[in-house]
Amino acid sequence: MCTAIRFESNGVYFGRTLDVELEYDASVTITPRDFPLHFKNGECFLRHSAMIGMAMVVDGFPLFFDAANEHGLAIAALRFADNAQYFPVISHKTNVASFEVIPYLLSKYKSIAEVKEGAIDLNITNTAFDSNFPPSPLHWILSDQSGALVLESTGEGLKVYENDIGVLTNNPTFPFQRENLAQYLHLTANEVENTFSAQISLNPFSRGMGAIGLPGDLSSVSRFVRAAFVKSNAQKCRESIESLTQYFHILSSVEQIQGCVKVGKYLEKTSYSACIDCSKMIYYYKTYENSQLSAVSLFNENPNEKEILTFPLIREQKISYQN
Repeated sequence: MCTAIRFESNGVYFGRTLDVELEYDASVTITPRDFPLHFKNGECFLRHSAMIGMAMVVDGFPLFFDAANEHGLAIAALRFADNAQYFPVISHKTNVASFEVIPYLLSKYKSIAEVKEGAIDLNITNTAFDSNFPPSPLHWILSDQSGALVLESTGEGLKVYENDIGVLTNNPTFPFQRENLAQYLHLTANEVENTFSAQISLNPFSRGMGAIGLPGDLSSVSRFVRAAFVKSNAQKCRESIESLTQYFHILSSVEQIQGCVKVGKYLEKTSYSACIDCSKMIYYYKTYENSQLSAVSLFNENPNEKEILTFPLIREQKISYQN
């Protein structure tokens, strides 16, 4: 279970929580322009956009959870169990395996407008990476300077949705999540007035009563509503460091505390929370074990390198002692 958010505040900030019961061997990964990318459909990109994101690198291929390219196009993949459906190869389509969606789109396109046009011919296939990595049920949120999109491959085929909320969680489908927000249109960040009755004198006894009814549970539907409310009402900032700080406060509203969600004998937690500054191309993250922000900059490395660069996650808690 995960939550992804696009936030505009002195620039575009895009990222997500990765909520899992088992850890992945992931690293912040830079795929430079000259690193050859071989896809299952036979295409090989010998030169493409540089990209940075969180990935497992397996047999020289970046299996991205989320990433952005040097043009500011960003994508995150989120679990979409029961709804996701992929298809066999179709000869007249652009066939891309589910695990290839992020590197393929980031290699080929610079904006969500280009992705939307290209998606007309896109077929997300049920091709496995190998016997150890079968297809995962996923859907995707995409972001650039202009807005956000959602890609969902279901039994009805590939759907592309405009995402004016800038939020994505998991099941159900995005149209349901979007429509479900109407149940909460009465919520407000403002001080509340008595609309209960003109005949009864009632006064608020606490701040924040305008948000009574905002769901606080950890389901994907509730996290969507909570993230949308918090993100929409969060104060915009003038400085990039303030915007970054605000972004991580927004993400913290949907983080999973280990022990609150049990999956069989395992306990789900927010393995990492991440934010990409899509203007400066800096990838910021914190892990469940280490709440201090760490950062990797795409442009602090040579974007024309020929090998993938990986930066292992710093999981040991870092504390700044003042005395």
